[in-house]
Amino acid sequence: MRETIPQDRSAGHSSPPFPDTVPSEAERRAMALVEEKDSELRVRRFGPGWTRVITVIAVIWALFQMYATTFSVLDAIRLRTVHILFLLVLSFLLYPAWRMEKRTRSAPTLFDVLCIAAGMFAFGYLFTQYDTISMRGGYFLPMDHVAASAGVIIAFAMAFRVVGSLAWLALAFLGYCFLGQYIPGAFGHAGFSWNRVMEHMFWGTQGLLGVGVGVSATFIFLFVLFGSFLKLSGFSAFINDISLTLVGRTAGGPAKVSVIASALMGMINGSALANVATTGAITIPLMKRTGYTPEFAGAVEAVASTGGQFAPPIMGAVGFIMAEFLGVPYTKVMLAAAIPAFLYYLALMMAVHFEAKKLGLRGLSRDNIPDALKVLRERGHLAIPLVVLLAVLFLGYTPLYAASISIVSTVAASWLSPKTRMGLSAIIKALDEGARSAVGVGAACVIIGVIIGTVSLTGLGLTFGYEVLKYVKEGQLYLGGVFVMLMSVVLGMGVPGVAAYVIVAAVAVPVLINVGASPLAANMFCLFYACLSNITPPVAMSSYVAAGIARSNQTKTSLIAVKLGLAGFILPFFFLNNPLLLYDPSHDALLSLWALASASLGMCALAAALEGWLWGPCTIPMRLFLFATAGLAVHPGLLSDAIGLFFFILVFFWSRAVNRGDQTDVSQRTF
Repeated sequence: MRETIPQDRSAGHSSPPFPDTVPSEAERRAMALVEEKDSELRVRRFGPGWTRVITVIAVIWALFQMYATTFSVLDAIRLRTVHILFLLVLSFLLYPAWRMEKRTRSAPTLFDVLCIAAGMFAFGYLFTQYDTISMRGGYFLPMDHVAASAGVIIAFAMAFRVVGSLAWLALAFLGYCFLGQYIPGAFGHAGFSWNRVMEHMFWGTQGLLGVGVGVSATFIFLFVLFGSFLKLSGFSAFINDISLTLVGRTAGGPAKVSVIASALMGMINGSALANVATTGAITIPLMKRTGYTPEFAGAVEAVASTGGQFAPPIMGAVGFIMAEFLGVPYTKVMLAAAIPAFLYYLALMMAVHFEAKKLGLRGLSRDNIPDALKVLRERGHLAIPLVVLLAVLFLGYTPLYAASISIVSTVAASWLSPKTRMGLSAIIKALDEGARSAVGVGAACVIIGVIIGTVSLTGLGLTFGYEVLKYVKEGQLYLGGVFVMLMSVVLGMGVPGVAAYVIVAAVAVPVLINVGASPLAANMFCLFYACLSNITPPVAMSSYVAAGIARSNQTKTSLIAVKLGLAGFILPFFFLNNPLLLYDPSHDALLSLWALASASLGMCALAAALEGWLWGPCTIPMRLFLFATAGLAVHPGLLSDAIGLFFFILVFFWSRAVNRGDQTDVSQRTF
């Protein structure tokens, strides 16, 4: 069986690499599924007049953010306040007031206008009066409380529109401030008045104006904008074509393309669901046509898209929040995440490979693989901005400076070829899309200020840590990790990756540090599990969206995704007490390379054990040895590594001897 997949690669703009394999209906269905699961993408559609107005507001916001974070001397509080003002305006214009509202409108509603006016009053008052209140020494007048109350209420109104599930969680935390006095036991507290809570949430730096919106107003916005410029320059198509040239002809090539493309796009856009919809609309149908089951195809895309949130160099912008929490340069966080992310994707890639071998699948035919030299010649220059980003970061400049330089270099690089050249309209579109994309994560960062504010005001974090430590003593890293893992997965369900990490880190990181984990390992542990909640039942949103695109059973797809992403669930327990898995330049280079090589062997063994295939089909004893190999190879220690290597060699030759001359004669299909 041989099919030709026609491709038009003459265009330099971002277009699907397989235009004729995925009809527009499939892409529309993908976006509809994402909108159903993710309120951030349920936006209104206006006529030309209001569309232009919103575009002007978005472009002004983008230009202001670029200026304010690079040249302006605007203080942090005022920058965050203006950031929230733009968020409020765009949120109430773009997002429907309730789920069933008709999204095609001629103009905003009166209620939208009133909400915007209330937000302008509250945060405009904060902008003008913050210094005065600071000089009063924290003494608040009645009007200060009115503005604070209006600001918190409007922030919740925005959050319910944009990130509904997170808003409900924040409301529960806010309620704890008032109702804690009625809770018996350790988690009860004396209670707080309305004014006291509003002061803390609105005027303090651990509420709405806390670290969440601080990072949103700086790092996150600029890197989301950078991702938008990369997309409009044609970088997405370049990624797909390069992925095809690398792995397209190997066994199960289309699934491997999905892994690589989703990883690269996921680390830029930071949204697992959006990544599933955009990349998955192309790769999932192709995987199915290659011979993978619908459930497996959907699971591969879900796992690959989810991992982009902790993959360097951008890590979906969550790495910048971690750097702020830790008080370390971002490059240290980026380097620390490199090995775990590589191992996660290696395990997924090998699982895809072994599944292809098991099914007797080959890759795409040469006719459907672009010429590597031609791709590099025509669009290789589009990778220059990422090189610039890494170079500027490693030269010691701030991430904000690096992001700004990278945005400029994206436009400059696009002009190196007439086919990819970004004109004024493309630049405006990139500014517009970047600003709109930042609204969802920005609204999440604002409302998680209420959660962090509750934790700091009530002492909930300390109380939780104390209660956990009653059962987990110092040094019991793995037991403490189990507690934190469960909490991270639960709190992260249905919540954007950035918000999930911030919520979990505020409560769980101190627990891990108290039982002996390093601050970096504790934060990375929480990040992994908060992100993996996207594929963890019962609220496995990435898996469910991928299942919708693949037209597969949601439960089966989610369970296969957990199996394929098992490396992500296992690795955090190993880097809790193995600092070599979190790369640090201060570590011995040879030991770090040995740890990487040994852990890579472990991931290959894990994938083989899960798929039941190495040289050929694996018996149950073989799979048990492979599982043992995975644990021994990833565990720190030369002895465990040596035993793991011995087991792997044993199973390899065992499998080869058993299956020699008895390979399954499956129809080898080329597409």
